[in-house]
Amino acid sequence: MGFSDADLTAIWLTVKLASVVTILLLIIGTPIAWWLTRTRSKWKGPVNAVVALPLILPPSVLGFYLLVAMGPNGPLGALTQSLGLGTLPFTFAGLVVASIIYSLPFVVQPIHNAMEALGRQPLEVAATLRAGPWDTFFHVVLPLAKPGFISAAVLGFAHTVGEFGVVLMIGGNIPGETKVISEQIYDHDEALDYAQAHWLAGAMVVFAFVVLAVLYSFNRRGSQTGVVGGY
Repeated sequence: MGFSDADLTAIWLTVKLASVVTILLLIIGTPIAWWLTRTRSKWKGPVNAVVALPLILPPSVLGFYLLVAMGPNGPLGALTQSLGLGTLPFTFAGLVVASIIYSLPFVVQPIHNAMEALGRQPLEVAATLRAGPWDTFFHVVLPLAKPGFISAAVLGFAHTVGEFGVVLMIGGNIPGETKVISEQIYDHDEALDYAQAHWLAGAMVVFAFVVLAVLYSFNRRGSQTGVVGGY
């Protein structure tokens, strides 16, 4: 008894999805986190709330509105159709978009916390050395906030791997196209194939434990050495 071909396909698709989403989230989340760290705009509170919204909303609610927005009559669906891309629901690209939105706070918040913990002193020192804004960001902020980026990448990847509700509503559970591990476990359970469900569910438990153990160990070492990080 072990993983079936369908299980391995779901595992590969899940790893692929989580990898793509994590990379895109780091690209998208970094400027958002930096803006939240530096701005004094009245919009900071609302933007923070929007970023954190997936932490509160049930996945079914978020998935429903994403499905409407990406459908043929939704604003995002109209845009993708006008670009000749068709509609995103029930495609891998749709899963990527939905997962980016759902996992956004798990990436933005660790980076934002790491940047805030830097304080103003490193930036002021860089300014006295005549470093420009871009030079300061890439050679001072990013290296000092590196632990926050590592936490963000691990949490974003792990959260995408474990998602079920949003990917089910957007992806439609299509084998080889949108069926990820969580949906494969659900299918095994529905078929009363508990042995196969145990294999996949057990692998997810081990994966979650390893992720949390690594993060806690990493953050403990960071706090002992005075490194900025955490989540």
